[in-house]
Amino acid sequence: MTKIDIISDPICPWCYIGKTRLDRALEANPDHDIIIEWHPFQLNPDMPAEGMDRREYLETKFGGQDGAIKVYSQIDETAREAGLDLNLAGIKRTPNTIDAHRLIFWAGIEGKQNAVVDRLFKAYFREGRDISDASVLTRIATAAGMDGEAIRKLLDTDADLKEMRAKDRHARKRGVTGVPSFIVANEYAVGGAQPTEVWDGVIKEIIAKNQVQ
Repeated sequence: MTKIDIISDPICPWCYIGKTRLDRALEANPDHDIIIEWHPFQLNPDMPAEGMDRREYLETKFGGQDGAIKVYSQIDETAREAGLDLNLAGIKRTPNTIDAHRLIFWAGIEGKQNAVVDRLFKAYFREGRDISDASVLTRIATAAGMDGEAIRKLLDTDADLKEMRAKDRHARKRGVTGVPSFIVANEYAVGGAQPTEVWDGVIKEIIAKNQVQ
């Protein structure tokens, strides 16, 4: 069994693209024994709990409207090449993602992380939903086969907040400055939304190595 740890933030478009490309490579190599574990990284750890206006956020981050348009035009084009139809215009607010990370963590306990991460990306990038909203997160949990009522109660508490922030800090101490970041077999890191062809080679190498063992 080989593990790929993915350090990610569900509002990161490159994380969505990177996951999609990795998924394609995994699907093309069905004999793999790879398991995935997701870990938190907040692109905006100081984001207010209520989030902020999306346009204001992007223009501040990318030095004005022209900069934001240029960056997100590239993202949209790359996403389309990966088969993703993003509704970027439908995103009205940039949320604080700490609760989304808590949900991903709880999903891991139940072996449902990939399903939850998929739904978080879809909710944010394709449906324009606020993934800091407890009701949105509860629906995502339910759709992934989790106990929505239990998740709603947990979200009303501070459960695992400190742990998520500690994991985020740990990633930064290990040198992670951007996401997605993939740690393969706890041995080497692969940064960024690598092409499916790159992952295909990595997975074939893992399969061959495990067969020899």
